[in-house]
Amino acid sequence: MRIDSHQHYWKIARGDYGWITPELPVLYRDFLPEHLEPHLARHGLDGTIVVQAAPTLAETEFILSLSEQTTSICGVVGWIDLAAPSYREQYAAFSKHPKFMGVRIMIQDMKNAGDLLEPPFMEAFHWMEEQGIAVDVLVTAEQLDVVVELLERVPRLHCVIDHIAKPQIAAGIMEPWQSLIAAIAAHSGVYCKLSGMVTEAEHHGWRTSDFMLYIRHVIECFGPERVMFGSDWPVCLLSASYAEVVDVLQQCLPEGYTEEEQERLFGRNAIDFYRLQDRLGRNGAEKA
Repeated sequence: MRIDSHQHYWKIARGDYGWITPELPVLYRDFLPEHLEPHLARHGLDGTIVVQAAPTLAETEFILSLSEQTTSICGVVGWIDLAAPSYREQYAAFSKHPKFMGVRIMIQDMKNAGDLLEPPFMEAFHWMEEQGIAVDVLVTAEQLDVVVELLERVPRLHCVIDHIAKPQIAAGIMEPWQSLIAAIAAHSGVYCKLSGMVTEAEHHGWRTSDFMLYIRHVIECFGPERVMFGSDWPVCLLSASYAEVVDVLQQCLPEGYTEEEQERLFGRNAIDFYRLQDRLGRNGAEKA
């Protein structure tokens, strides 16, 4: 089964997407399954993981409701308020839904990423580690030192780094991103999404070669068993089409990347990370 491990849907009129404004005309409209599914079909993708795009419980409820109407949505990564005393109850309520896969932590939007290491957040991270909850980590390269320390404290956290941690691709900067990604990859339970890269490059002015060192470094560090393809559609449209996102990744894979490794990249690793086999049923598991 081939899966896009990271994309979004939204309805602007819902009103909780504060970062999507008329100043971003490419994104300032509704994006729903009927807009993405032709692209999935064109690239032989069977389904997607929909990831929250707003830090609200209501938005998670919205994308879960979409998943009930859309077979191409394999799973949903939602949001819970880890700063609220009720975060466990929030998680428990969402986890009753068969397509709820886990939660995303939006470190990128924090004024001080170091707050994650304070007792209220650490209590939540220890709880998620104990429960084996799948955690997406939205973080920038400048914040990775906090993630390194976080993983030293919760080394068994079942998490995936979104968008290869947003290195400065447009400027061609590798360090300290390169070293910090290697340190994070040393934790065997951590995965990485090869996603969100085109928007970190020069918008519509990038070359495929701009991504080569970043993609190959991630694959070298995490290995073919812990990387997964994600389009970051429709955010990717700020810089590239869906087809271009797929092509960039395929063109930058290491030489000799096997068919089995590509199957992992384009589906099997996402199935393993999000434990989709438990929800896909026997037919889906056999197809995977």
